[in-house]
Amino acid sequence: MSINSFILEAKNLGKVFSDSSGKLPAVNNISFSVSKGEFLCIVGPSGCGKTTILQLLAGLLDNTSGEILLGGKPLKGPHRDISVVFQKSNLMPWRSVLKNVLLPLQIYGTPAKEAKEKAGLYLEKVGLSEFANAYPKALSGGMEQRVAVARALVQNPRILLLDEPFGALDSFTREQLNLELLSLWRDQNITAIMVTHNIREAVLLADRVLVLSPRPASIYREIPVNLPRPRTGDIEYTREFVDLTYQIRKAIKA
Repeated sequence: MSINSFILEAKNLGKVFSDSSGKLPAVNNISFSVSKGEFLCIVGPSGCGKTTILQLLAGLLDNTSGEILLGGKPLKGPHRDISVVFQKSNLMPWRSVLKNVLLPLQIYGTPAKEAKEKAGLYLEKVGLSEFANAYPKALSGGMEQRVAVARALVQNPRILLLDEPFGALDSFTREQLNLELLSLWRDQNITAIMVTHNIREAVLLADRVLVLSPRPASIYREIPVNLPRPRTGDIEYTREFVDLTYQIRKAIKA
């Protein structure tokens, strides 16, 4: 694979936090590349630096060392081609569901009529058209995260970053949203990178899983997920799926 096929690259990436008590290394010399259209999951022990890596890839944090390349060019901060879905939906409670989804388009100056049509389309994609005029307080946790996904996708990003977006939901809702996410990822033809602590979720979604070491994070193992697509929930009961979850769990414990 030529380097030109990579949409995102981390090269010798490092991050050290400093405060009055000293320096805290969080990420240590990490290098990896992500291909266009790939779904990559990042797992590791609690507190190892997974979220820090995602924030670096989003341009929300400055790296201490190394570099991040987006389409071969240095990433210097937040970029329109990269959208993020966080652990919490971070919806604005004073804005309706539709107006929350509209927000990125308004920031980028999209004409009002076009923006409203696009926001409505993405609410339809996540199954929330009938809640367009509702406010976040009227939504369940799963519905809030659907709105957050619609808001992240409405600007047609090339890369979608996900920071444990379904971690606070019950297992049934989480499974349902994972399958919906797979469908959106396939239909939108985007690249996705998800941080998760749920090994089954990682295997269900990913083409490849990076296993991180304890903090400061480095890449301990890279495990390809060679399961057929499109995937449904039934794949979790196959021998191949169970073997992969065991490999990843063993790598994390190691």
